[in-house]
Amino acid sequence: MFSRLRSDIQCILERDPAARSGWEVLTCYPGLHAIILHRGAHWCWTHELKWLGRFISHIARWLTGIEIHPGAVIGERVFFDHAMGVVVGETAEIGDGCTIYQGVTLGGTSLYKGEKRHPTLGKNVVVSAGAKVLGGFLVGDGAKIGSNAVVIKPVPAGATAVGIPARIIPSKTGESADVTTAQSKFSAYGITLEDDPLSQAMKGLIDNASSQEHQIALLWQAIEKLSESGKTHRDCVPDDAALQETFEADKLNQLMGK
Repeated sequence: MFSRLRSDIQCILERDPAARSGWEVLTCYPGLHAIILHRGAHWCWTHELKWLGRFISHIARWLTGIEIHPGAVIGERVFFDHAMGVVVGETAEIGDGCTIYQGVTLGGTSLYKGEKRHPTLGKNVVVSAGAKVLGGFLVGDGAKIGSNAVVIKPVPAGATAVGIPARIIPSKTGESADVTTAQSKFSAYGITLEDDPLSQAMKGLIDNASSQEHQIALLWQAIEKLSESGKTHRDCVPDDAALQETFEADKLNQLMGK
């Protein structure tokens, strides 16, 4: 029990630069208190002491602001950072090394008892502030959920999910979508340097439209030159032909944040 507690304290010291000592973590971090109380509640739940497990989880919610159902399974070195308003459902499973921030919901979309209703988080998953992960699916190892994302489908290992509903940014390295150097390191709040897939699609459309207008303008200019040389009919260029480019690709890309 004490070795596991030391491991929990150490993982907080590693991931939170504001933590100055093990004593401070032990006495002042509600995320650690919620984990400790959940272990007692979960033991009661699995030993048919259902009411007592629920009562302990209720006390933990009152003391820490973190609501974890006693039936939920939580691995080792899990860190609830700040974590006020976190809700973890009955059939949720949280793997080793996960980090969960404030306002997160690991919820269910089904009302049927006895089935898997809540998500399973793999190892080292980061779920950022305000995110909602809803359903009995798997979030793969090393995945990251962006702030306020609403995830309703599985997330591959190492990918990042952003937006409402969440869109998937796949991992380039197979480890983490926001690793830009050879050395992998913890990324607070699941920050990714990759663009939102919808943003990438819009930029692609802008570039394509700009290229098409450029080609059309070149065609009309060529036809105009041929008309002036007398090789073609002089009226073949209509008055409203776009001889100059007017598509403001640079301005649109700036609006998209490119």
